[in-house]
Amino acid sequence: MSAVIDPSQSAPAPQPICESEQRELLAGAPRRILAFGPDGRVDRAGFEADVRALAATLPQARHAVNLCEDRYRFLVALCAVAVRGQINLLPPSRAPAIVDDVLGRYPDSYCIGDLELDPPPPRYLRLDEALAPLDGEPLRVDDAALLAIGFTSGSTGQPKPNLKTWGGFRISTAQNLAALDGLLREDGATEVVATVPPQHMYGMEMSVLLPLLGPIAVHAQRPFFPADVARATADAATPPLLVTTPVHLRALIESQVELPALAGIVSATAPLSVELARAAEDRYGCEVREVFGSTETCVFARRRTAREQAWTPLPGVRVCPQPDGTAIHAPHLPEAVVLADLMEVEPDGRFHVRGRAADLLEIAGKRASLGDLTRKLLAIEGVEDGAVFQLDEADAFGVRRVAALAVAPTLSAAQILAELRRSVDSVFLPRPLKRVAALPRNDTGKLPRDALEALLRAQD
Repeated sequence: MSAVIDPSQSAPAPQPICESEQRELLAGAPRRILAFGPDGRVDRAGFEADVRALAATLPQARHAVNLCEDRYRFLVALCAVAVRGQINLLPPSRAPAIVDDVLGRYPDSYCIGDLELDPPPPRYLRLDEALAPLDGEPLRVDDAALLAIGFTSGSTGQPKPNLKTWGGFRISTAQNLAALDGLLREDGATEVVATVPPQHMYGMEMSVLLPLLGPIAVHAQRPFFPADVARATADAATPPLLVTTPVHLRALIESQVELPALAGIVSATAPLSVELARAAEDRYGCEVREVFGSTETCVFARRRTAREQAWTPLPGVRVCPQPDGTAIHAPHLPEAVVLADLMEVEPDGRFHVRGRAADLLEIAGKRASLGDLTRKLLAIEGVEDGAVFQLDEADAFGVRRVAALAVAPTLSAAQILAELRRSVDSVFLPRPLKRVAALPRNDTGKLPRDALEALLRAQD
């Protein structure tokens, strides 16, 4: 049975580890602004006081599942958990089944959040509306300490855990500041508005670690709809940097919502088309910079998609193709990480992404790519969204069929297939192809594989 934790029953905070092994948790002067929003601005000193107050009330445990929706409260909870010597668990979704799965993997855990959840997850600690600030010395943590375990989105299967230390995040944050060079202010803090959830690694890097460790102030909330984004960007005292995804960016443009002047737009989590990048630059009068990374690697490359096809690796990054994917070497990685992406590297070190090993299809001696098939589906006039994927089960001939889901209110399935036949070999035509009202995209616009299969079965 789910239960709400009584903070009064929590154990006292453990003794800090040796100071010689520790560094200050946050960067910058005590009065530098860390967060802003409709309720005002919070400086580093005020933030640390909130962190101390929450850390003193946390229960004794090894892990905490951080479910906070409000970005400022997520920041406070993340650091309070770290100060207590605990580890943040960052599930790819707040869906009850996903949270239960994470709790099952890490039984010595509790959940912490800022919303009234019905039903509440097991051992749920809901944050109070306001914390009683607690003064003290600057907060410190060990660089070798495990800050968080992030999980992949599940777009290619079961979410997988990835361990992240404070030291690794410090180095990767310096890399991200390099990735944003030219978009950040040189004479003060850059203000950031982010539409992505902080639990996602891209959101973690660009809207949590940057304000903790860099000259960045972040909007306290997570705007989602275009009108919310307009209000949040209006809260900024200087032109803000908008951290978003292709799904959110398209919604902003189609809504025709007016935004104040922007310092730039950063996009990730899904491929950004040249057409969308150019449309955004034309409409908002700023650069749209796409960053490339993963939960396993963090961000390691950048490009201006409206003008560039090749990706530029960040300082110290090496991209090494191999038969089963690509090995990524980076200063913040203790060892090379092999991604399933197939990359072609130019002599100057820049690279092109040619697909994923898992996306490659071979049927009747012919080859194709799921990514390329999806691009061709989306190129059909009248198709607003879509995805092509391969089914796990094989047919009577031992072939795993290709399926597709399409959002196309004005087209029939037969019309979509007829258009696909113009550019797709018949053996790769999706069968079945189902029309749906919307695809099951998560908060960052990705499509978990199990959600696609569930929607296809529901259509059947």
